[in-house]
Amino acid sequence: MTFQLPRDDGLYYRQTLFNQAKTVVLKVGSAVLTTADGLNIDFIDTLCDHIAFLRNSGREVILVSSGAVAAGRKRLQVHRQPGEQLRVKQALAAVGQGLLMQAYEQRFARHNNQQVAQILLTHTDLSQRDRYLNVRNTILTLFEFGIVPIINENDTVSVQELRFGDNDTLGALITNMIGADMYIMLTDVNSLYTANPATDPTARPVYTVAAIDSQIETMAGNTSSTLGTGGMQSKIRAAKMVAACGRSSFIGPGRHKNVLNELFSGDMVGTFFLPEQGKTIKGKKHWIAHVLRPSGTLYLDSGACRAIVERGKSLLPSGITQIEGDFEVGASVQCRCPGGQVVAAGLTNYTSADLKKIRGKKSAEIFDILGFCDSDEIIHRDNLVLFD
Repeated sequence: MTFQLPRDDGLYYRQTLFNQAKTVVLKVGSAVLTTADGLNIDFIDTLCDHIAFLRNSGREVILVSSGAVAAGRKRLQVHRQPGEQLRVKQALAAVGQGLLMQAYEQRFARHNNQQVAQILLTHTDLSQRDRYLNVRNTILTLFEFGIVPIINENDTVSVQELRFGDNDTLGALITNMIGADMYIMLTDVNSLYTANPATDPTARPVYTVAAIDSQIETMAGNTSSTLGTGGMQSKIRAAKMVAACGRSSFIGPGRHKNVLNELFSGDMVGTFFLPEQGKTIKGKKHWIAHVLRPSGTLYLDSGACRAIVERGKSLLPSGITQIEGDFEVGASVQCRCPGGQVVAAGLTNYTSADLKKIRGKKSAEIFDILGFCDSDEIIHRDNLVLFD
């Protein structure tokens, strides 16, 4: 099957990438980190053993951890209710964050008094370029001090528009921001399956994925799980983001006591996603493509689509046929071709109001129409990311 490498090739590529991985982002979700009674302390013990194993092998580790709401719920004895209000979850997170970090601090202390640090983020912290770089610098400085960063979404202040959606996405963004070599997602399922193993006796695990395509995305719906906000489909999307930046990912059984030892020893467990070959998104273009949320849409004619896709050109006003959305200079906008396909995203040099005046015009006409010309290009190619 095209999505899975032959077993021998899969073993070779997996082991090579595991051996080369010097910086690892490890994400654990509520499905394995919590129980109906709150934090799963036994799992946290095992998790700290996993991370100590990785650090003792000379690797840097970032932990992306859920669990604050569950810890707060247990402490306050607040039972989950259908349609629970956001303010209740935020209050539970406020109580639970300290308890979660206390649990990690106590258990990491058993490993040569390993120090940890907490970083709480909202999407705004990464969507502003200077704050994005500050977060990156903070994490790298913590590495210099030998500290394990523990990252979580700031549920106490997050509202819908500030949320990452799930910690799978947050972990992928952190992986690409730091330039980590590998992203490991520990969950409550063994692997990705070719079909639903609960109903199809022919279903088999997929050990190695060479490329994430529509077939793989469809398989994500076959895997039953009691996952929290993420689910298998969000993990596949996260792995795809990481692969696009030339890095590998793993989805595997968090409740399996020796899963990381077995992984790095070459055992075939879980599902491993190889980096995308050839062109990869790096640096600022990753930030544009995966972190920023588009504020609007530019509809292009066929000539403009060919220019940016086939010839690597900047986007000029003459190729824009329609503007959708209300945005300012520097906002992220997506570009659609006549067939409706989103082919690119980039940072606009003009507001939506000004673009409506100059769309379809030549760059030489911008000054006469607007009274100023900050740039001949609407989106410069250095700020433009193409999508497959």
